[in-house]
Amino acid sequence: MAFLELHKITKSYYLGKQEFPVLKGIDLSFEKGEFVSILGESGGGKSTLMNIIGGLDRNFQGEVVVDGHILDHHQAGQLDNYRRQTIGYIFQSFNLINYQTNLQNVETSLNMTTLSATERHERAELLLRKVGLGEHVYKYPSQLSGGQKQRVAIARALAGDPDVIIADEPTGALDSVNTGEVLVLLRQIAEEGKLVIMVTHSKEVADHSSRILYMENGHIARDRSLNEHHRIQNSMYHLTSRPLSPTTIWSMAYEHLRYNWLQSLLIILGSAIGVFSVILFLGLGNGVQGYINQQVGQLANPDYPTVYRNLSKDSKLNAVEQIDNTQKVMATNYASTTISSDYLDKLSKSQHVEKIYPAYMLAAANFSYGDVKVGLNFRSWAPNLSTELLKKGREPLHRGEIVVSKNFANKIGSNWTKAIDKEIQVEYAAVDADNNPVPVTAKLKVVGITDGNQAAEVFAVSHDEMKAELAAAGALTDPNFVAVKIDKTTNVKAAVRKINSIKINGMQAFVAASMDDVLETIYRITNLATYVLAAISGISLLVSAIMIIVTTYMSVAERTKEIGVLRALGARQGDIKYLFTNEALLMAIVAAIIGIILAFIGQAVMNKLLYSLITYNIVHISAINVLEAVVISIIITLAASFVPSRKAARLNTIEALAND
Repeated sequence: MAFLELHKITKSYYLGKQEFPVLKGIDLSFEKGEFVSILGESGGGKSTLMNIIGGLDRNFQGEVVVDGHILDHHQAGQLDNYRRQTIGYIFQSFNLINYQTNLQNVETSLNMTTLSATERHERAELLLRKVGLGEHVYKYPSQLSGGQKQRVAIARALAGDPDVIIADEPTGALDSVNTGEVLVLLRQIAEEGKLVIMVTHSKEVADHSSRILYMENGHIARDRSLNEHHRIQNSMYHLTSRPLSPTTIWSMAYEHLRYNWLQSLLIILGSAIGVFSVILFLGLGNGVQGYINQQVGQLANPDYPTVYRNLSKDSKLNAVEQIDNTQKVMATNYASTTISSDYLDKLSKSQHVEKIYPAYMLAAANFSYGDVKVGLNFRSWAPNLSTELLKKGREPLHRGEIVVSKNFANKIGSNWTKAIDKEIQVEYAAVDADNNPVPVTAKLKVVGITDGNQAAEVFAVSHDEMKAELAAAGALTDPNFVAVKIDKTTNVKAAVRKINSIKINGMQAFVAASMDDVLETIYRITNLATYVLAAISGISLLVSAIMIIVTTYMSVAERTKEIGVLRALGARQGDIKYLFTNEALLMAIVAAIIGIILAFIGQAVMNKLLYSLITYNIVHISAINVLEAVVISIIITLAASFVPSRKAARLNTIEALAND
């Protein structure tokens, strides 16, 4: 039984409904050791026949029998394996991969075998020496002559230890000297036990073979044997083929990017700028929130919610908005904002409330020391104020004591700390029971100085001091807010909900807010600003995605022949898709690394420049920020590469090989 048999092979091309027969019932058999030439004019069907034998053309009628087994040309996977295991291709135009060295070109075929990396390397070197290119192993195809390129192609065809070598016009692009050398090599390959089938239109070239098939108008017009072919015994050793491994595909992707480093670098930098911007702005958002936390934490104790009278009937308002509404009413109807003893009793009995601290907040007080005068809010000291607020001295514990802001203390003298023990005058307006204004005046000793760089400058006296001042002036002495101590920090939110649910005379009596409520509103604004900035900077990621799409499409167009060669060597459609996808992914990974490095450099520079102004590192890049930016970048990249990679995988192999 012959090694390769063709039975009743027919094929037609169609233009609309019109049929153009190309092969008209071909019956042939071939043995190992033969050097067969298929001779004929262009258009006679010889290349089509070779594509069928080589497993590239699936659309035909008839049978191809290989070593006694019918080749199912409807099974793409079986054809891929057939080309890897059985077929070696030599092309007229060499079809070497330009970004690979000669050694790597040969190893491309070996990468589809089970040989180890060392064994692949050694076999590739051996084959290149065999074809006379031992000194050109690490050169690129562009550094070789035409004859040398064809020798590399022959070495690549032999690399996978195929049973059949298909040479499509292997001497068509060579001069007479190189033509003779290539034909000698092909004859030697046949003598070593391979079946060599060569397509040619040259009678002189065909005469070097052991058998000539004359093809005319889709028929084998004549089958002529020139000499006895070399009968051989099947070797027990044969390389085992396998699909391209993920590692090999990654390596090929890397080699191509390295070869086209400038084009790749421009795309990578575009993506890196996007990653850098997104990470930096997210880190800036973290820093702003951290700074707000620090400032608010220094101003107020988070374990002490603040409680006001509720004056709003609008249920849609949140706690912060309700408090803001109450504070606005203070200016026009102070009496309505005060909290009576009955209300205080209700509040003290609410769940999780351990103790209440009635307090006062009055607007537009005037503070003076000699010629120094300022007008600011005035309040009584309560535990909801953080002790970190004090930069010098202590809180006002007794009658006749006051704490003032650092800004005011600076105006008193050249050294703000010298303001301690100074006596200042305070003037403000309270109201009586009829809501009529009542002037209040007091002389108080400074016992503490608060940080003047906070969100609000604090001037405060003890609760007892302010209550006594109000009583002496005939003003209302009921407090207008309460600091509430909660039994446990973990119960703050639950306690606030309970306080806000208290009703008196059928109406919500109180509105309580913890620092979380205040910060939630601030965070909502800062988060919105952060994500808007990150989204704007993310536009550069979209631009880089468009660049990747365009570049990948260009790469597919430029590397059409390479795709055809890889498919002819036995690469699967998925291997081609992953090759282009991996190139895009590799660019995304490198861009992400560069972007991360730039972001941390940006963080260091911004923190150093701004620290002297706010005494805080305003950029805090977290691992989550980095992960978010990298994941988004990779997802965008993969999405961008999907369509062109899919297109590359679906290219027709025969058309790809014929592409100029």
